[in-house]
Amino acid sequence: MSAVSLEAATQLKTELYYQAQGNEVTLFEYANQHQLPVLIKGPTGCGKTRFVTHMAKKLQKPLYTVSCHDDLTAADLVGRHLIGPDGTYWQDGPLTKAVREGGICYLDEVVEARKDTTVVLHPLADDRRILPLERTGELIEAAPDFMLVVSYNPGYQNLLKGMKPSTRQRFVALRFEYPTMELEQEILIKEAGATPNLAFKLVELAQALRRLEQNDLDEVASTRLLIYAAKMMSSGMNPLDVCRCCLAEPLSDDPETIKALMDVARIYFDE
Repeated sequence: MSAVSLEAATQLKTELYYQAQGNEVTLFEYANQHQLPVLIKGPTGCGKTRFVTHMAKKLQKPLYTVSCHDDLTAADLVGRHLIGPDGTYWQDGPLTKAVREGGICYLDEVVEARKDTTVVLHPLADDRRILPLERTGELIEAAPDFMLVVSYNPGYQNLLKGMKPSTRQRFVALRFEYPTMELEQEILIKEAGATPNLAFKLVELAQALRRLEQNDLDEVASTRLLIYAAKMMSSGMNPLDVCRCCLAEPLSDDPETIKALMDVARIYFDE
């Protein structure tokens, strides 16, 4: 798989809605001012990627997003030699492009990448701010506006998939959680066009489902799923059908667990 297929060079033409939960915007701006890399920790669907997209727009930087996975190699990040009509040529990967141009390179779920991949980040994530390209012999100094941002879900960590202290301590770290009930309702109203009553009921339902995490669920209902549900309900779809397809089925494959989740949903949407 080529680096081009892994890269999402986001063209930020419109402002995406982002509701700050605390002082994360200010912290990110200070990290950018001092050319510090940022690590964002938080559960699935809590707004990590939306936050980075928002900050790239706010800081007017190009954004290169890479979704990390087990097969991600260093070459997928930095680039590789390709064969074209005129012979062999070098093509930069998303990390190298961001380093040269002065953009943000965002590695989503970085702990999913192979261990040898994260080694490439070390000289960029300390005061050297350099990217060695062994295959071309280049030693690229990062442009002043370059910023490295990585994220992961601490709930997925285990002994085999965790960030080494030598890597983690190179970053300024932000911890994200799901928004407070009031903020989450505001997000549903502004992002999904939900009425205040619908937003209240969905957030109440989410709180009830999240209390089941320790008993029956590997994950809880995320803010992202609530936005999906609010959009579909607001357009007229049956609320219980929405609860099944947007909340119950994405959270579990077990029929008994899904039934239990729907029993909770009926408390709020049994019409």
